[in-house]
Amino acid sequence: MVGREYRRIAVCPAPPLIDRSDNPQHNTMSLEIHALIFDLDGVIADTNALHYQSWAQLAQEEQIPFGPSQHDRMLGLPRHKCLEIFLDGRSLSEAGQMDWMARKNRYFLEQLAAFTAQDRAPGVAELIREARAAGLKVALGSSSQNARLVLTQLALIDEFDVIGDGLTVKNTKPAPDIFLWAAGQLGASPAHTVVFEDSEAGVAAGRSGGFWVVGIGDALVQAAHLVVPTLAEVTLPVLAAGLGG
Repeated sequence: MVGREYRRIAVCPAPPLIDRSDNPQHNTMSLEIHALIFDLDGVIADTNALHYQSWAQLAQEEQIPFGPSQHDRMLGLPRHKCLEIFLDGRSLSEAGQMDWMARKNRYFLEQLAAFTAQDRAPGVAELIREARAAGLKVALGSSSQNARLVLTQLALIDEFDVIGDGLTVKNTKPAPDIFLWAAGQLGASPAHTVVFEDSEAGVAAGRSGGFWVVGIGDALVQAAHLVVPTLAEVTLPVLAAGLGG
């Protein structure tokens, strides 16, 4: 599907909503969108809640303090980075680290088994369908090693031209590598690609790679070019107007 034809969505000028002065290639009065790249956790579905509950279960078993502030710092990061935050300076053998990560992932998968298409984030399936109908390319750029399984549970795996997960690149977010890889596979320029993220690390990765970034949520994504509460009311025209200033 990677080689399929796509049309360009022209973005007309709109009132300035964002500061693009730090990225010269974005200093234009119009934009053509060729591709969309979605993060997974917190964007495609609210799997962040499952991750939190899984870490909390491990914390309870190991009698380690754990709360929302720690979990917020984990968003967008790979497993080993999350474990570092979880340990908070505590020492643990390599075998112990592997065991703890495996247990946490097992707890996550146990909860994920109940996921269905009804657990998709509001608006995401509609936006993907709209983009594909318009001929845009669609990719996933996630730090999750469970990305394909999650998409399968949500009945969305066939909607993506390219899937990048936690095993795809060496340098993970906030490095831009996963998004650059996905754009390369799609044959799309970062300057004509929109990334959807819900984490500080993901927004930083998208911006440093030269992508347009739409942040989903609140304070964690304020560095994005455009911030929306959810994708429920985001359409291609809305996206065009929001990023076209």
